Amino acid sequence: MNRFSYVRPDAVAAAVRERASDPGARFIAGGTNLLDLMKYDVEAPSRLIDITRLPLRDIQELDGGLRIGALVPNSDLAYDRRIEERYPLLASAILAGASPQLRNMATTGGNLLQRTRCVYFYDTATPCNKRTPGSGCSAIGGINRQHAILGASEHCIATNPSDMGVALAALRASVRVAGPDGERTIPFSEFHRLPGDEPQRDNNLAADELILSVDLPAEHFAINYTYLKLRERLSYAFALVSVAAALRLEDGKIAEARLALGGVAHKPWRDEAAEELLRGQPAERASFEQAAGQILSGARGFGENDFKIELARRAVVRALEQAAAGTPQSQSDKRVQ
Repeated sequence: MNRFSYVRPDAVAAAVRERASDPGARFIAGGTNLLDLMKYDVEAPSRLIDITRLPLRDIQELDGGLRIGALVPNSDLAYDRRIEERYPLLASAILAGASPQLRNMATTGGNLLQRTRCVYFYDTATPCNKRTPGSGCSAIGGINRQHAILGASEHCIATNPSDMGVALAALRASVRVAGPDGERTIPFSEFHRLPGDEPQRDNNLAADELILSVDLPAEHFAINYTYLKLRERLSYAFALVSVAAALRLEDGKIAEARLALGGVAHKPWRDEAAEELLRGQPAERASFEQAAGQILSGARGFGENDFKIELARRAVVRALEQAAAGTPQSQSDKRVQ
C-alpha cells in the first residue's frame, strides 16, 4: 500500500475543496471497497478525505418520497421502517448483498461507487483496460463466467457488482451530488456508464463531485415486487444474474411495470421497452416471456458466460411470476421459491 495523507473535514464544502485541490485524492467513508483496492495496488490515492463527519446520515421525507443521505449505512437503510413499508424492493436487494458485517460498514453513496469485481481488474500482473486504458481486456478470451452479456464492448466486459443499485434503477431513483460549481441531480439511469471506449470510467460523476443523497420518488411498489438473485452459492456471493421486478396490477392486468437486471452489464440494466411491453398485458407467463425476450434481445456471451443468457431469461420470468403473485423472494432462505 502506498503512503498517503489524511484529512477529515466536517462540512461538505470543505470536503469538495479538498478533493478539487488534489486530483490524486479520494473520498472514503466505510472503505469496504476502496481499502481492498489500495491493498491490491489497484488504487493509490495521494490523500484520503474522510467524509464520515459530514451531515449526510439522515433519511428524510421528500415530496412523498424519501431522501437517503449518502452516509446512511446499508444495514440502517434496509431495516428503516419507511423503506420496509414503502420500498421493500430496496430493502430486499440490500439484504441479498454482502454480509451483515459489510452492510454495517458500507454506505449508500459508497455502494454506488464500488468498482467491478473482475479478477483481472484486481490482478495488476494482467492487462486490464479499466485499470490501465489501452492495455487490453484479459477477460475476453479468458475466465469470464461472471462477466457481462449486455452492453459490453471490445474494451471491457466487466459487470457492476451492486445489488442495491439494481433496485434503485427499477425504482427510478436519482442521485444528488455537490461539486465546486454547486449541486446537481443525476437520474439513476444516467449515473453509471457502459464501458464503450472509456472502460476506466464507471459513472458520470465528475472527479471532484461528492454524492450527497439518493432520492426516491413517491411511487411505491409495496405489494407486487421481488428481488431475485442467482449466484454460485447461497451464502455471500456476487450475482450471476439478479432481477428487480415491480408491478402495479389492475383487474389482473399490468398497469405499470419496472424491471432491472444485475450481474449482466457494466451498469444496472433497465429496459424501458420491456416495461412498456408488459403494460396492459395479463399478468401471466406468456407476457413475462415476451418481456424477457425483449430485455435479452441484444445479449451476447463470451464463452464461459454463454449460459447466463438463458439463466437471465428464466430469472426474469420467475421474478415477474413472484412479483405478480405477491410472493417476494426470501432473503433469509435464499433458495429460489
